[in-house]
Amino acid sequence: MRRLLCHIANRLWSLSLQWEVRAYWQSLGNCEATQEQLLMQMLRSNRATEFGERYGFAAIRSVRQYQEAVPLADYQDFEPYMARIRAGEKAVLSAEPVLLLEPTGGSSGGSKLIPYTNGLKRQFQRGIAPWIADLYRSYPELLNGESYWSVSPAIGQLTVDESGIKVGFDDDSEYVGGLGRLLVRSLFAVPDQVRHVGRMENFWYVTLLFLLRSRFLTLISVWNPSFLTILCGHLNEWWPLLADDIAQGALSPPSLLEPALANRLKLLNRADPARAVEIRRACSMTNDFAARQQRLWPRLRLISCWADGAAQGGAAELRQLFPQAVIQGKGLLATEGFFTFPVAGMEGCLPALRSHFLEFLPRNDDRVLLLHQLELDRTYSLVATTAGGLYRYRLHDLVMVTGFHGKAPLLRFVGKENHIADQTGEKLHEAHVGAVLCRVAGRNGLNPHFAMLAFAQQPTPGYVYLVETAAASDENLIQMAREIDEQLKENFHYRYSRDLGQLAAVRVFRVAAAGRESYLQSCCRRGQRLGDVKPLALLQGEGWSEDFQGRMLPPA
Repeated sequence: MRRLLCHIANRLWSLSLQWEVRAYWQSLGNCEATQEQLLMQMLRSNRATEFGERYGFAAIRSVRQYQEAVPLADYQDFEPYMARIRAGEKAVLSAEPVLLLEPTGGSSGGSKLIPYTNGLKRQFQRGIAPWIADLYRSYPELLNGESYWSVSPAIGQLTVDESGIKVGFDDDSEYVGGLGRLLVRSLFAVPDQVRHVGRMENFWYVTLLFLLRSRFLTLISVWNPSFLTILCGHLNEWWPLLADDIAQGALSPPSLLEPALANRLKLLNRADPARAVEIRRACSMTNDFAARQQRLWPRLRLISCWADGAAQGGAAELRQLFPQAVIQGKGLLATEGFFTFPVAGMEGCLPALRSHFLEFLPRNDDRVLLLHQLELDRTYSLVATTAGGLYRYRLHDLVMVTGFHGKAPLLRFVGKENHIADQTGEKLHEAHVGAVLCRVAGRNGLNPHFAMLAFAQQPTPGYVYLVETAAASDENLIQMAREIDEQLKENFHYRYSRDLGQLAAVRVFRVAAAGRESYLQSCCRRGQRLGDVKPLALLQGEGWSEDFQGRMLPPA
């Protein structure tokens, strides 16, 4: 019965997307006209706002005039406007009312609040529609099952004191909106109430419990691939207790839940002795994670997660853990907007050109290019204008053109432009560090379970190679640190800081266990939400080694 209901809900959602899907594919024939029409519509709608009057939206008639009138901007340029929105002022950045403020943050913490309007939600839906439609077309098995859409643990029901504007979505299905939201929520394997489970270990436990209950799990969508590998680790530890809970309709997380929430979750965990038998049989027959996952979720067809940049290693690990599923890299999707989406069989992502107006800054070049002007194998920094009230907003996300579908460029996320560590003038770029770590590990025949570079002030200022692996001796890792240090010297500024003695040589902190989970928990303690934590090769700030179990190895 559940499988039939899933098929009906999936089919209805697919049908509800068709008008938007047709409009998208028709728009690909003329990227330039589509983008200009979208921009002019946003400017007309917001010409009477404070921002629109300041920059003369009413008089702008072309993309060039818009670029001449409105400067490129970072988040701090919008902070005075955000403060006024939070104070309850209307028509500051957008004519539409601000429905909520969605928090996001960088790798070193520091939350930003992004205003959401109905117009911005519609722009998200315009990007989501062709992506989901392609999933159903390419993987029809998805029509017959449940899905798990990762949601971050709730930040609490916060409101902005002055205006009463809500902070944060109730759950990630709000990005879909309308009928789609109701249909998506009916397909959830894990109920959205789980996001209100406070302690992280309880969140992992309850999430696993409802995933294990699902016999018809076909789709998993998470952000960081480490999220799933951590779940797999906890499954190995907790499966006997989880099977007992499912058999009895009980709930036994590591620590106590809030009573009202615990009661609601128990009602959703109806006793299922037959499923508990299947779980015990699958988990007791083998210690091979891949074989275990195949027995638990044989219908799992696709996992959507970050797979580019520093996430490549984590995505590769998921391919080994879940051989029954296709691992599909996500497009460029941020709190600020929906920018690209993957299509089966394409080497790169299509731009969501009906969602936001996009501009591109070539590296080492003063030009500002539009979507139809991009060139193959070139890397660009993305700039977006959205219906939420961000104008010529620099995301500092780097994308590379990997090919073309007709005249539309295919884009691949490369990394963050502004993830640069500069403690003594060394100007280490995250993308360069990631390439060095990957190259050195490959040359030494290693695929570390966890590896990052972080700055440490003591005992001597310098960078520390945080690494978790059982396949290398201390001596091997110390030698790798030497190689990393030498390759980082390809960066003139880093070499100069080393030559001056401002930085010590790279040292090794050998992570004993749970590196990925410790990293996620540390980021959350520093103010990030779980869904915002990105895989990175270079950690900003200090004190990271204190968040991991392990030991510092002697210097080379």
